[in-house]
Amino acid sequence: MAEIQKQQRMRELVELLQQASKAYYAEDREIISNFEYDRLYDELESLEKETGVVLAGSPTVTVGYESVDELPKEAHEKPMLSLGKTKDRQELQSWLQGKEALLSWKLDGLTVVLTYRDGKLAKAVTRGNGEVGEVITANARVFKNIPLQISYMGELILRGEAVISYPDFEKVNEQIEDVDAKYKNPRNLCSGSVRQLNNKITAERNVRFYAFALVKADGVDFQNSREEQFLFLKQQGFDVVEYKRVTEENLQDTISYFEEKIRSYEIPSDGLVLTYDDIAYGDSLGMTAKFPRNAIAFKWQDEIRETTLLEIEWSPSRTGLINPVAIFEPVELEGTTVSRASVHNVSVLRSLKLGIGDKITVYKANMIIPQIADNLTGSDTLEIPACCPACGGKTEIRQVKEGASLYCTNPLCAAKKIKSFAHFVGRDAMNIEGLSEATLEKFIGKGFIHTYTDIYHLDRFQSEIVEMEGFGEKSYQKLISSIEKSRKTTLPRLLYSLGIANVGLSGAKLLCRHFQDDLEMLLQADAAQLSRINGVGDVIAGAFCSFFAEESNRKLLEDLRKELQMESAPVSAEVGRSLAGMTFVITGSLEHYENRNAMKDVIEAAGGKVTGSVTKKTSALINNDITSSSSKNKTAKELGIPIITEEEFMEQYL
Repeated sequence: MAEIQKQQRMRELVELLQQASKAYYAEDREIISNFEYDRLYDELESLEKETGVVLAGSPTVTVGYESVDELPKEAHEKPMLSLGKTKDRQELQSWLQGKEALLSWKLDGLTVVLTYRDGKLAKAVTRGNGEVGEVITANARVFKNIPLQISYMGELILRGEAVISYPDFEKVNEQIEDVDAKYKNPRNLCSGSVRQLNNKITAERNVRFYAFALVKADGVDFQNSREEQFLFLKQQGFDVVEYKRVTEENLQDTISYFEEKIRSYEIPSDGLVLTYDDIAYGDSLGMTAKFPRNAIAFKWQDEIRETTLLEIEWSPSRTGLINPVAIFEPVELEGTTVSRASVHNVSVLRSLKLGIGDKITVYKANMIIPQIADNLTGSDTLEIPACCPACGGKTEIRQVKEGASLYCTNPLCAAKKIKSFAHFVGRDAMNIEGLSEATLEKFIGKGFIHTYTDIYHLDRFQSEIVEMEGFGEKSYQKLISSIEKSRKTTLPRLLYSLGIANVGLSGAKLLCRHFQDDLEMLLQADAAQLSRINGVGDVIAGAFCSFFAEESNRKLLEDLRKELQMESAPVSAEVGRSLAGMTFVITGSLEHYENRNAMKDVIEAAGGKVTGSVTKKTSALINNDITSSSSKNKTAKELGIPIITEEEFMEQYL
């Protein structure tokens, strides 16, 4: 490969790995597997050695990715570097150089730095990009196993991994009925949970913290031993990552111990970490631009099996996305029989050059999730379906963030109906309890429901419903009661329930309020008229008019109105004066309102407006943490915008 070609390949690899890192660290999603990331990373590293060139932005010289802006940022006292890695057991043994070391889990969660002063938790910061992280102190206080007070009175700084166990991960996913909204893995769930603005959500997720490194504890004699540091942390009440003391003689057996244990280990782990026990020796080795030399990561050598691809099952989702799933001849992997693996999207499928009958290799990512490693045949004969398997409608390939994906274009697709019906019966829409997505799927499948109005005539199928699994006379009566109760509603709720693109509940309220709930006048208005309404704009106005330009949508609305009894939208009794012309930004957690939407409703009911960013037009920033160093607080101070607490807002404006 010529030098120019090598550098072109390096540019491609840097861009792809950057995208993968951003998705993983900053957006809590995965666009390529760990196996694929490691393969591409190794290829880039090899090319850099061959060419002597390291491109700007290369993941081999940068650490992590910039954190998101919702939480205050803070620089770490010491940069948090990644670890060098190997999958070779002999290389790991040679690395020891005859020294004793500690072998511990490399947990797969979110790294957090804790600071204690005067025996109390003073600060918690995420890893972020290694130099700057996000302050999540309030959330750390509700981790399930973190000591809020310790016996050591000096400044203690330690690092550890925030994790969510597989059982807790499964419990959270079980509560999410929408298949597309389920979390892909415990790490994504943990990352989102740790970085919540409302720590009540964090508390509900059972986040746990396992210490893996002591950064600072002045005045304590650790006898030059990392293990003594771990024992000290245990004495302070911290859970420390499980570790074993090793030498060259027992290293291989100890690796086997962890390898066997991970099969039933409830905490996500993607490998092991080997750290010299001798602190002074480890520190004397210094570090590279990216890696400290006192520790190294051992990534599991994936157990790979060869098999034959039997078919690709195309699975339609409720958003129209059609996911490819590989079905292959069953193989034994990590102690279980595996015959299916997600192929993620069309881009991944094409890169694998799949064809029915191809010889493929499969493995389990982190010994848990089945993945295709490689296609040994590469026939590239697989055809992308032109029709949706659920409805027979035309499909199309769309380019989205994760790559090219297949979608069903039929708006009446059976798979899509469930999503729209779930929105229709949702709390902010028609608020019908007892119609979960699972129940809707059953009713639609049995032909009880074809349109929204059919929901108001489910009594026709009483005898069949009470005999259905999970139902009975009591459940049926409760459902019918909820349906009857929903007949009394407001025009904004009705419009919102129709699922008009870009028209949320607040947008529907603005439209209805302007026309004083006169639907006929609202429907006669054109996009130009609607866009001039304060807070509406071109996007909402255009979407609203486009929706009702369709005769079928107008008929749907008229049919629903025959089933409903319209009531005037209540103006909140909390509002003491008009907020017309005023714009507010709400950030942080709230105490008096259930959530930000509830507070937003009060402001909008009084004619005010709520936006997401602080600008010169902002009347006030509402934040209970006035002293916060968040980006919104900083912007407000720079622009001279008042920062007020929730209580101050209530006193001044209600």
